[in-house]
Amino acid sequence: MNHFGLIGLSLKHSFSEKYFSNRFEKEQLVASYRNFELPNLEGLSKLISEKQLSGFNVTIPFKEKIIQHMDSISPEAEAIGAVNCVKIINGQRFGYNTDYIGFEKSFLNQISVQQKENLQALICGTGGSSKAVQYSLSTNQIPYLLVGRNSSNKSVTYSDLNQQIIETHRMIINTTPVGMYPNTNDLLPLPYQFITPHHFCNDLIYNPEMSSFLKKSSNQGATTKNGLEMLYIQADESYKIFLKKESY
Repeated sequence: MNHFGLIGLSLKHSFSEKYFSNRFEKEQLVASYRNFELPNLEGLSKLISEKQLSGFNVTIPFKEKIIQHMDSISPEAEAIGAVNCVKIINGQRFGYNTDYIGFEKSFLNQISVQQKENLQALICGTGGSSKAVQYSLSTNQIPYLLVGRNSSNKSVTYSDLNQQIIETHRMIINTTPVGMYPNTNDLLPLPYQFITPHHFCNDLIYNPEMSSFLKKSSNQGATTKNGLEMLYIQADESYKIFLKKESY
């Protein structure tokens, strides 16, 4: 039997275990999938050995830190700087990123070519998921501005956001856990009054279905979408990687 799993800090509300277990059963594969909560990655090698893992997914907060524990990573994962899927072959760990595929197929590709003209994006968050979104936007020639807790030459803070920035960045993507269950009342500190029906707002959160960010944006007339479809697409891409007999 092949054993797979999900590695992260808090996994109580993750959909992965149910999704992969049902997929294995449906396709009559002799395989298992379990959640493994870790406080850090120091015990990763021991976990892989004891559970005889053939692969695993990676979530918050380890998507970037996991790279140093890989023997090799795909060109996309290297460019992004984050790994969310790992395949183990003959003891070697191969890291991949499927988040960017999920973002492109679920959200970016749903916006018409005409709507993408002169489109600029605002990315809230600077972590591993944000890096996948950055990669996807760059490969699609969509300029973006990062919003984080600290300003830098590549990002601004939430307090820096004003009417001009919001009006000129008609795509707004939340890559942070702000508003995620159980803290559903938490709200990204954006000047929502400047969001218009010409905006496209995407939240990578899927629980709740409509985050506070999406509700406020929808009230302003924006087109909104949550992260559920992205989640299924990236999981499906991970599934394909798990079943491959070779790397990359």
